[in-house]
Amino acid sequence: MKKAAVAAALIFTAVGSFVMYENRMTPRPVAAEEQEETSDETAGENSLVPQIDTTADVMSGARIAVVSKCASGQYWDLLRTGMEDAVRDVNEAYGFQKDEQITMTFEGPDDEKDVETQINTLDAVIAENPTVVCLSAGDMESCQAQLEAARENGIPVIVFDSNVSETELITGYCGTDNVEVGIIAAQKMVQALGEKGQIAVFSAQEKTQSARERTDSFLDVIAGYENMSVVSVLYDDQVENMESAMQDALKCHPDIAGVFCSNAVVADLYLNMEKEEDAAQPLMVGVDATTRQQEAIKNGGEVGTVSQNPYAMGYRTMWMALQVSSETGQGGEKISDYLPPEWIDAQNLEDPAYAGYIYGK
Repeated sequence: MKKAAVAAALIFTAVGSFVMYENRMTPRPVAAEEQEETSDETAGENSLVPQIDTTADVMSGARIAVVSKCASGQYWDLLRTGMEDAVRDVNEAYGFQKDEQITMTFEGPDDEKDVETQINTLDAVIAENPTVVCLSAGDMESCQAQLEAARENGIPVIVFDSNVSETELITGYCGTDNVEVGIIAAQKMVQALGEKGQIAVFSAQEKTQSARERTDSFLDVIAGYENMSVVSVLYDDQVENMESAMQDALKCHPDIAGVFCSNAVVADLYLNMEKEEDAAQPLMVGVDATTRQQEAIKNGGEVGTVSQNPYAMGYRTMWMALQVSSETGQGGEKISDYLPPEWIDAQNLEDPAYAGYIYGK
C-alpha cells in the first residue's frame, strides 16, 4: 500500500503533555491562586488540535475502528466529530481517493455502564481485522482477552478517554489528565466552602479509570484540610439507582455543604433530580460543561465545572492511531498524551477562548 507522511509529530506539541507511561507523574495539589492563571493560548480549542506535517508515515487505506465507552451524549458527539474531522483532513491534505482513503467506524453502547455490549462490539471489531483499534474502556479490567487477541493479530490499540489496567497490551493513550480534574475540583470546592464543611462525592463507574482517578485525587486534596470531610462517596455502578442513592445521602447527612459530581452523566442527573424546596442546597462542583451545567452555572445552582476538550481529544486520538497505522509507527515505545482540563464558571462561560471546553455551542 502507498504510504503518506502525516503530522503525528505535532500531536504532542500543542500542550506540554507528552509523557511515557513509565514516567507518568501524579500532579501535586495546586494552590488556589495558581488555578486562576490560565492563558488563552492553552485554553482555546485550536491550540490543542495538531497541524498536518510531513514527519511520519500513515498507511493509505487504513481502517480505524473506534469502540467507545458510550456513543451518545454531548461529550461523545464532540469527540466523534474530532475523530471524523481528523480523518477528513488527512484524506483532503494528501489527496487520498477511493481505496486510498482512510476510513473510520465509531461504535459503542448508549449507556456507559453497559460493559457487556462494549465487549461484544470489541470482539466483533477485532474479528474484522482493522488497521488500528481505538478504545475507551467502560471497565478497565474487563477487556484483557480482547487486547490479547488484538496483539496476536498485529492490531495496535490506542486507548482514549478511559484507560485499561493492562497497559502493556496497548500502543498508546490519549485523554484528559483526570488526576488534575480531581485536584482542580477539590481546590475550587475548598475555596467555595471557605476551607470547612462536609462534602458528598457522587461519581461515575468505579470500574472506569477516569472516574477512579478523579475521585481519588479529589479525596486526597480534601483530606489535607482539617475542617473539611467527605461523608459520602457513591459510585454509579455500585448502587441500584444513582438518583435515589444521592437523595438518601443528602437526607442521611443534612449538613452536607458541598457536592462533587465526577462526570457529565452524574452531574446532569444530580441537577435534574427532585430536591427539598425549602432546604438549603449544597454548593456543587461538576465535571464537563454540558448544556445543563452551563444553565446551572448561570443561575447560581453550580459553582463551576472542570471541563474537558472532547473535540481535541478525538482529533488527537485519531492522529495517534494514524501514526501507528504504518509499520514504522508500530515499533516504538508506548506513547501517552494527557490533555489539560479547564475550570469553567460564570467568569469565563461566554469567553470564546474556552469554546472547546463548553459543550453544545
